[in-house]
Amino acid sequence: MMAVSRPARPDISVVIPCYNEEENVAAICAAAAAQLEALNLSFDIILIDNRSDDRTVSIARELCARDPRVRLIVNTRNFGQMRSPTHAIYQARGRAVIGLCADFQDPPELIPQFVARWQAGADMVLGVRQVEAKVGVVLQAIRRLSYWLARKFGDYPVIPNATGFGLYDAKVIDATRQLAEPEPFFRGMLVETGYRIETILYARPPRAAGVSKNDFFALLEFAMSAASGSSKRLLRAPIYVGALCSIAALGMLIGGLTAFFLGRPIAGWFIATIVQVQFGLLFGFIGLLGDNVRIISERTRRTPLVVELERVNFPPDYGD
Repeated sequence: MMAVSRPARPDISVVIPCYNEEENVAAICAAAAAQLEALNLSFDIILIDNRSDDRTVSIARELCARDPRVRLIVNTRNFGQMRSPTHAIYQARGRAVIGLCADFQDPPELIPQFVARWQAGADMVLGVRQVEAKVGVVLQAIRRLSYWLARKFGDYPVIPNATGFGLYDAKVIDATRQLAEPEPFFRGMLVETGYRIETILYARPPRAAGVSKNDFFALLEFAMSAASGSSKRLLRAPIYVGALCSIAALGMLIGGLTAFFLGRPIAGWFIATIVQVQFGLLFGFIGLLGDNVRIISERTRRTPLVVELERVNFPPDYGD
């Protein structure tokens, strides 16, 4: 990327969260820059690293040295995949902000369409996956659970298969900032602002390199965030216990049905099933209550989204 003069406030800020993305970080920056340069727009690219243990940070520093439009924030530790990207979005000073994953599963080729919709008056333009990535049955079930919880119990609808990849006008970012969420479920906060959302369907491409950081527990935390707005393992322990009780209840139900067809006593099986279901519901609700108590605590003490270790290429007059 060729270095150019930097305006006080760019047209577009591209935010790219990173964690162990040494194989992708340079390529995704180049791809995003190529799309925006073709549109003749001023822009900057903000990388935020969630304490990678590979060469991601050193490569990002090299990118910053070559191009003043590339900026870097390094966190003191891994603050999770909700807080870190949101913090970077709040540091952006573009007239619009584009959220983009580093692994190319958010195709940069959609950037011109996002910008065109925004220039036509859209407040937000979100990419929506036409087909979910091929994952295991359990992970797929967790994703469906998160959308079901948000749809049935949320105060506002969350758009299924919209991960946050898209463009948001600066006034939308300002509105989400005022919500002051300590554990920001950003895709839900976008809907909560009430600004009009336009969507663009796309087929999710395969990951360019490396491995996905979204394992079973990461996706389970996302599902619980859709229901309660935060994610902490300690206060969510009752939820995990409730899930185990539910699995046990299913096993006992299967055992009771098997005993029924074999002509054996079934009363004990079904009594145990009912007890396990009750325990599952009890622990599940206790876990959700614990999450909400934690939200109250975090809002009271104004916990920062992240603690920064280092900033690169952020001038004092940035955004003035």
